This record gives sequence, C-alpha cells and structure tokens, in this order.
Amino acid sequence: MLNSPERRSWESRKITSAALHQSSNGIILSLNGVSVSFDGFNALTDLSLSVDENMIYCIIGPNGAGKTTMLDIITGKTKPDKGEVYFYEADITGMSETEIAQAGIGRKFQTPTVFQNLTLFENLELALHCRRTLSESLFWRLTPERKERIEEILELIGAQDMAHMQAGHLSHGRKQWLEIGMLLMQSPKLLLIDEPAAGMTPQELESSIPLLQSLKRDHTVVVIEHDMEFVRALAERVTVLHEGRVLAEGSMDFVQNNPKVVEVYLGG
Repeated sequence: MLNSPERRSWESRKITSAALHQSSNGIILSLNGVSVSFDGFNALTDLSLSVDENMIYCIIGPNGAGKTTMLDIITGKTKPDKGEVYFYEADITGMSETEIAQAGIGRKFQTPTVFQNLTLFENLELALHCRRTLSESLFWRLTPERKERIEEILELIGAQDMAHMQAGHLSHGRKQWLEIGMLLMQSPKLLLIDEPAAGMTPQELESSIPLLQSLKRDHTVVVIEHDMEFVRALAERVTVLHEGRVLAEGSMDFVQNNPKVVEVYLGG
C-alpha cells in the first residue's frame, strides 16, 4: 500500500545526494544505540560509535564480541531491533544490502570470494561491470578509461605482472588483495574489511600494511582483526568490543594498557 507505515518509513530515510557526499562533522559512519538479539542472545546492546573520514579504524575483541554482527547491520544483511546507522548524514537503517552497496559501502569477508577460473584482469573487469545499471550493462564495453582503471588497481595490489593469470593460482594473501581490488573497482567511500591478515605469510602481511594505508587517501577503511601487531601498524583508532558493547576506545597504546581489555581479551 502506498501509504503504509513501511512506505512512509522508507520515504523518511531516502538518501539524498547531498547527504551522501558531505558531512558537517567529518564523520562518515555512525551507529547510534544499535541493539540486536538472536533467540534471546544479545549480540549487540546499545552500541554507539563513529568513524571519521579518510582514516583506518580497527575493531578488535574476543570471539562472540559482536564484530561480524556489527558489519552485518552496517551492510543491511541484518536489521537491528533498535537504533540507527548513518552513512555520512543519511540514515541507512533498513535499506537493502544492494542499496547500501550502491550508496558507497563495500565489504570484504574473511574468506576471499574471487572467481577462480577467471584471470585477475577479468575479475576486476567483472567487478566494474557489476556496478552498472541494467541500461548501462546493455551497452557495456571496455573503454580505454576503464582499461586504465583496471591497470591502476592491478598496480595498486602489486599484480600488474599477473593480469592474465587465473585467480585460482594465487596464494591466499594475494586473493585477499585481489578482492580488495574488486571492491575498489566499485568506488566505495567506506571499505569494511574482515580479518585481512588471516592466512597470510609474514611477507604478505608486511606488504599489506602499505597497501591498506594507501587506501585512506580516497577511502575510509574499517578493519576487523585479531593480529595485534598488524593492528598496531595500521590503526589510527581502535575500538574493543566485548559482549556486544564498546569496552574501550582510543589509540592502540591506550587499549592495550586498559586493564579491562587485558582481562577479557589480551590476557596477562
């Protein structure tokens, strides 16, 4: 029904161009009092946090702390029981996963999801193509500008000499980088990256740090991670979640020396 409560609620949350591309306070993402439970288990309880533009923001915490649930809510996979999520100054609570992705939020899961039988170039081309509308897809072609963009991303992820290699032949770490490259092809303003260090060799870990640091020139990067040395090398701000709440927030030095964080997560 046109005048249903759901329709009115949706209309009140419509994203405007202005709301998506400017922020009066420099904040790109904020969660305000977000709570969600599953079969009586409180996964998140009154969670509030904010992320500034063009920074690397790391979220840490023990298993079951609510980190993945938080990403699910930001990206629309899970709907909160209460609370709001704002992207820039637009309320995206209740929007679909597709709408949120199109608004400019990209997510990389812990396990890489690349197309194993396609080349790296083809994976990036497909990621670029998938962002098109139906009418654009009907007339899709690889223009010189698009080819140049793919080559830029290949260089960024250190794979310019592997463009025609099948993605299935890549190491786990390089598949992680390729998937980050596929996200970048879709021009997100906010990247949510889940445990990028998992399964990487020491050499890949070392190379991942400058790669992720380079992204903040044009993007905001939120990283969920357990490798504390990796977090220390990356994070400008760290939030520790525990039992669905913010336990501590600040610099890596601050949270590592917080007695509560040491007790429930770091040990000692």
